[in-house]
Amino acid sequence: MFIAHSIADLRQRLSGARAPAFVPTMGNLHDGHIALLRRARDLGDLAVVSIFVNRLQFAPNEDFDRYPRTWEADCARLRAAGCDVLFAPDERELYPQPQTYTVRPPAELADILEGEFRPGFFTGVCTVVMKLFACVQPAVAVFGKKDYQQLMIIRRMVEQFALPIRIEAGETERSPDGLALSSRNGYLSPVQRAEAVQLSAALQRIAQAVRAGIDLSAVLAAETAALAARGWAPDYLTVRRQSDLQAAAPGEPAVVLGAARLGETRLIDNLEI
Repeated sequence: MFIAHSIADLRQRLSGARAPAFVPTMGNLHDGHIALLRRARDLGDLAVVSIFVNRLQFAPNEDFDRYPRTWEADCARLRAAGCDVLFAPDERELYPQPQTYTVRPPAELADILEGEFRPGFFTGVCTVVMKLFACVQPAVAVFGKKDYQQLMIIRRMVEQFALPIRIEAGETERSPDGLALSSRNGYLSPVQRAEAVQLSAALQRIAQAVRAGIDLSAVLAAETAALAARGWAPDYLTVRRQSDLQAAAPGEPAVVLGAARLGETRLIDNLEI
């Protein structure tokens, strides 16, 4: 595995590649990231992963400084899974001057759901992804469905800027008990980890109600109250249209989305219907 810490070294290594496949990450890798890497290996002639904890997508009160950095373990996992190139710039390399040029996605998609509770988050995401795309110049990029809204926003960004990149979606990887894999699961205490599965269980029950045609307003209110009674602080539980995350009409392809804080850890999940 070739490790590039500079954009110049990365571009030199990729100069002969015909169709690089790219997986951007913030490190602290888990089986979900490795599944995306394996997908990328099937889609391109060179599998490229980036590790960069992007300050632009963290609010001042969020966990940028304590976000887990697990460099040695990440490198070992990537080598074992067949990563060809790891791009791991530091902030001075990727942002040598203040990043005053940014990519701001439209409010109707970026200021709802995650964007409502994390203002500016998707501007930070789009800006770093656009910059990483400029560095790697991949033919295909793989993003996980767990970050459902992010995946949709990146797809739209690539379409509107006519970038020659195909965006592929990787299914959400889960633990045997149903918990969606996430780097932030590592923040959970053993007791919280046992409780964390209740978020995905709530989404399953909401999906069952949608399929059964049960009144959703009552179901959503009941599931929100049930999580709160168990010690969660829910941000949202909702059902939206898959195509644009607006209100879903009966019979339309939909997705159940949820976000809630358990102690100091904020978890998100979704389930397509």
